[in-house]
Amino acid sequence: MSRKTFSAALAIAAVLGLGSTADAADKDNLIYMELKTGRVVIETRPDLAPGHVARIKELVKQGFYDGVVFHRVIEGFMAQTGDPLGNGTGGSGKKLKAEFSKEPHVRGTVSMARAQDPNSGDSQFFICFADAKFLDNQYTVWGRIIEGMDNIDKVKKGDKNRNGSVSDPDKIIKMQLAADAK
Repeated sequence: MSRKTFSAALAIAAVLGLGSTADAADKDNLIYMELKTGRVVIETRPDLAPGHVARIKELVKQGFYDGVVFHRVIEGFMAQTGDPLGNGTGGSGKKLKAEFSKEPHVRGTVSMARAQDPNSGDSQFFICFADAKFLDNQYTVWGRIIEGMDNIDKVKKGDKNRNGSVSDPDKIIKMQLAADAK
């Protein structure tokens, strides 16, 4: 669904009183992330990062993210997750070629974490708490939060003296594609 079509669907949904943004969106491009505080809805952006979106969806279908912690959370900046080891060094074992775009890193942006090599993104991603334009054109934006950002805001913050490392971190209870949700 194009950005223009998506916006039109939202407008129609509002007029018809369909409720949430997620109700009007293309369920093939939505991911539900369940946290202890409630649901977060991520709209994927295959128009920006088709390879990353395909890989994230594949991992979601495998249950890869279920139970994974938010290992690095820096207040006012971002919450990072996607490492099965929970310490920032793990991944799924499949590196992805960078898909940088002009999409800005603003509040609610979902972007791929990586090492120094631009083509080192794997399974780890972060969600911006606030605008972080200094990341623009350097990290692959693959989605945005369209519902439940208040639940991301409640994720336990890390120690600013330890680069956001979190002791006893919050975790993703479950992630699933909206099209597969029951």
